[in-house]
Amino acid sequence: MKTTAITLLTILCSFSMNAQKNSNAKPNVILIMCDDLGWGDVGFNGNEKIQTPNLDKLASNGTVFTRFYAAGSVCSPTRASCLTGRNSNRIGIPTANSGHMKPEEITIPELLRDEGYATGHFGKWHLGTLTTKIKDANRGKPGDTSHYSIPAANGYDTYFVSESKVPTYDPMIVPEKFDKERGESLRYGWAAYEGKSDPRRMKSYGTNYWIGEEVREDENLDGDDSRVIMDRVIPFIKNASDAGKPFYSTIWFHTPHLPLVASEEYRNKYRNLSYQEQLLYASITMMDQQVGRLWDYLESIGKADNTMLWFCSDNGPEVGTPGSSGPFRERKRSLYEGGVRVPAFVIWPNGIKGNQIIDFPAVTSDYLPTINDFLKITYPDKDRPIDGISLKKVLISGKRKRKEAIGFLFHKRMAWVTDRYKLISTDSGKTYELYDLIQDKSETKNIASSNQKLTVRMKSELLEWVESCKRSEKGGDY
Repeated sequence: MKTTAITLLTILCSFSMNAQKNSNAKPNVILIMCDDLGWGDVGFNGNEKIQTPNLDKLASNGTVFTRFYAAGSVCSPTRASCLTGRNSNRIGIPTANSGHMKPEEITIPELLRDEGYATGHFGKWHLGTLTTKIKDANRGKPGDTSHYSIPAANGYDTYFVSESKVPTYDPMIVPEKFDKERGESLRYGWAAYEGKSDPRRMKSYGTNYWIGEEVREDENLDGDDSRVIMDRVIPFIKNASDAGKPFYSTIWFHTPHLPLVASEEYRNKYRNLSYQEQLLYASITMMDQQVGRLWDYLESIGKADNTMLWFCSDNGPEVGTPGSSGPFRERKRSLYEGGVRVPAFVIWPNGIKGNQIIDFPAVTSDYLPTINDFLKITYPDKDRPIDGISLKKVLISGKRKRKEAIGFLFHKRMAWVTDRYKLISTDSGKTYELYDLIQDKSETKNIASSNQKLTVRMKSELLEWVESCKRSEKGGDY
């Protein structure tokens, strides 16, 4: 009887120690980003047409940001901010298809790899060229090393990436065009198609998926691009888990960037809508299914509760598509809210209280300092300017006011966003507009003339920040 009691006590102690060990385990980190997904293109922000059940479920169980900003109004700048915590103008990536990730930059995957994490990047890269041997995508070409910067040079052990955009279905093949009645007005005339003939007669899209230095992937590249990407993510997670390592992964879907292509099965979910809507909405729903597949897998291996998963878009919806920026002004390439305010949430069952909706202004530059704060990682260069802030107190204790403004700079257009106000110049600083984003989220009433002192102060802060970015871009931080 005594022996049995001791054995039971040993088992209970062992269970308690294992539970404590698991509760203190480093969280897995996943950053998911869509491409050109508008603030109003998801159910958790009120869209009643587009089916996003998996995103909606995760968002409802996590924390939804109603004021989350992409650091740029086009893709590459936002992506640079995600990895570095810094505005892309500091790095020399002012717009899409420009510059590259520099080796001197300190990235999230580099920091987490030093902490024992497996690191993987999947989907779009758009932070440099991926080959110097062949013509590839927008900028890759033989002999050109000027912007060569692959994920492996920036902290990633594993990757499956394209330099830039690909079709959202059959990503390696040029989509067939379709007639005007079915939506030729959709930019460039790209569309969905079914039952393609012999693939050898199909024209290559002119880009590749890369999995190593000058190593291309040639297998499993047909069908839904979001599924093609997720087919690489799940084995990466499995390998990390089997090795007993925490994992960090960026999953950057191409969806719903043009060219939009979708299967007939998913287009039929929207058969009563316009053909353009069918294409856009179907591609988003297909991507949503893959996010659900990812979370289901994490649950099946017991990793979901200790995974910190962030979701956002890289900018507002493309002009000329049915994408929605919700109640906000303008779209992609604009520094008005519709170009930079994007759908976003974070879920981490073990670490962040769920069922929250917060209006705290946050930005993609906040990822690095927030992750560092949660993981107790010290940033190695205390003098280097960081544009993001830690959101830990916001997520844990409900801090509601942001003291640090968020700056934007794109093609000589500038903006400065505080907890309440937004100063914006769209003409190289000749004139400025001021908006109260609490009272006027759609930016309909310019209040600069009636708030001259505030306008002057915010303008001074904005221009000082712009000069700081210029110093950084010249190498002053290295």
